[in-house]
Amino acid sequence: MANGLELAAELDAAGRHDDAVNALAVATKQGDLAAMTELGKRLIIGDRSPYLPKDGAKLLSDAARAGSADAALRLACMSALGAHVEQSWGTAFGLLVHAAELGSESARGQLRVLAGHTASEGGDDWQQLARSIDLKLWLSPPPGRTLHEAPQIRHYPNFFSDAACAWLMDQIQDKLKPARIYSGDHVRDIEDSMRTNSVGPLHLACIDLVNVVLQYRIAAVCRMPVDNFDGPTALHYAVGEEIKDHYDYVNPKIPNYENEIKTRGERLLTFLVYLNGDYDGGQTAFPLLGVEHKGQRGDAVSFVNVTPEGKPDGRSVHAGRPTTRGEKWLLSQFVREHAVYNTPAESLY
Repeated sequence: MANGLELAAELDAAGRHDDAVNALAVATKQGDLAAMTELGKRLIIGDRSPYLPKDGAKLLSDAARAGSADAALRLACMSALGAHVEQSWGTAFGLLVHAAELGSESARGQLRVLAGHTASEGGDDWQQLARSIDLKLWLSPPPGRTLHEAPQIRHYPNFFSDAACAWLMDQIQDKLKPARIYSGDHVRDIEDSMRTNSVGPLHLACIDLVNVVLQYRIAAVCRMPVDNFDGPTALHYAVGEEIKDHYDYVNPKIPNYENEIKTRGERLLTFLVYLNGDYDGGQTAFPLLGVEHKGQRGDAVSFVNVTPEGKPDGRSVHAGRPTTRGEKWLLSQFVREHAVYNTPAESLY
């Protein structure tokens, strides 16, 4: 007989998502921690389920106390972000330590990366490792330089550590799918030759604390709260792949976008973090501004998508040029006009 997770997966595959949620709920009542954790993760973002973040947070809290490392990892990120629970870095790191002590290799890896240790250093005293993390240093923005004044483009060398970039690159590899663009004619996202790379949307049910620390570091540079951040997106370019000239702002003239502008606001700024540098070609290009940048591992670039009045700025058109050797890995972060963490998955990530 299938367990709760297996039954839910079978029902999801058949398109019976309500039945899948019910199967997880039944298994949860029977004490199945894996089902309880999965149900909690679905509810916090409305993933093929009702959007009930407070209920989801309660399920994750119960599962973590009962010994679910996966639930503790989710709650760690939520606590650091203040997403549907009280914001607390102390609680976040305590939950990460709890998950590490339960045997989670992900938690142990995150602690090592944030403490600046290799796998052979620090032993297995996870509490001591957590105490050695210099959070103030992680959240202090490095200096940058201006590549273009208006619209502003900024470059931040050595924005994130090599170890943290390598960690994030490893974590996102199984989350990639072909990139799509929005089609007003079809009123949906479609694959198109103007964008041939792969993407991996990241959300509250799958990001880890290294990614959350990166978001706070970006927030410090941008002087914007993390509440105004969309979910980050992993970008991957194999040889020859590209995204042609496009804008990142949400154009209010495109059908069905008016409500998004009203509820979440415009994409004010884009922040790119380069996770590797061992590739040729692949420049981030701004053709109307005469600016091209090839990032190295740990570098970051930010650019403004709107005018000083907050209107879409057509001069911000940009492209990811084709790579000619090697693979290119990035994380992209949109910064919104309004807070977005209190919206469900279909619009949040």
